[in-house]
Amino acid sequence: MLGQDPPVAERPNSPYSPGFIDLHSHTSESDGSLTPEELVRLATETRLDALAITDHDTFTGYTKALPFAREAGLDLVCGIELNTKLFSSDRRQEKSVHLLAYFPGGAPSTEFVAWLLGQQEERRRRNRELVEALRHRGVDISLSEVESRGRSLAGRPHFARILVEKGYAATHGDAFERFIGEDAPSFVERQSITTEDAIRIVHQGVGIPVIAHPIRLQLSRDAEENVLNRLKRAGLAGLEVYHSEHPPELQAHYRQLAEQLELLPTGGSDFHGRAKPNVRLGTGLNGNLRVPLAFLDGIRQFAVKH
Repeated sequence: MLGQDPPVAERPNSPYSPGFIDLHSHTSESDGSLTPEELVRLATETRLDALAITDHDTFTGYTKALPFAREAGLDLVCGIELNTKLFSSDRRQEKSVHLLAYFPGGAPSTEFVAWLLGQQEERRRRNRELVEALRHRGVDISLSEVESRGRSLAGRPHFARILVEKGYAATHGDAFERFIGEDAPSFVERQSITTEDAIRIVHQGVGIPVIAHPIRLQLSRDAEENVLNRLKRAGLAGLEVYHSEHPPELQAHYRQLAEQLELLPTGGSDFHGRAKPNVRLGTGLNGNLRVPLAFLDGIRQFAVKH
């Protein structure tokens, strides 16, 4: 449970063929549709050698999945995904950046867990304000029904689901476009910390910070390299090379960039279940990824050295 250090996952001898992992997935404890047990079952059916659960702002999914993973002989990695803000050098522009953090030992520091509790409260504040903003637009919605779908870590995907269920929106995308997306009239922004500060906090919590889906930064090649160099100086350790939104040419680009900047290459499907029905655990969008076990070995070797 959150507020306690997650137990350490032992690395078992996998019964499956080596070299097939997924380091980016979500359970129903954040914005995924599968329970932790169901996600572990799917990972074993998919014949994954290792799986990282990277729920938003919580370790609860990992903790609940751990006994099922041990029983199945699945190597389960403790992870998390954090919302951060990246500012331009003159602080006139900002971008939303998702930061993945991996804890190969399975136990972030107590200080990190305490900081995470504050992040959860900020999420709840945003959700309360988003409910009020939607009500002002005539939407019949309550915080309790949102949290019944996403618990205390409910997010905008859970709002979107309710908007579709109640007929206010035709689809998940329509809900974001007209109601809760960043350009929509009811949008309420979360107060996120800077990417640099989040990187430092992850390091202090004995974690390994990695930039998630860099395609979403929407930067030119030169600007991308400058930003990653800047973040590396703050302690960035890795770059998500393989992701469902990265076509083969971008995968090759990010692999080369990670090598050039001496960042750990990582990868994962960003599996959410029903919220992203075309994205499959382990293989991504239309089979566009297959993450090698060597990436996880690199993370673990990095953790030992640092």
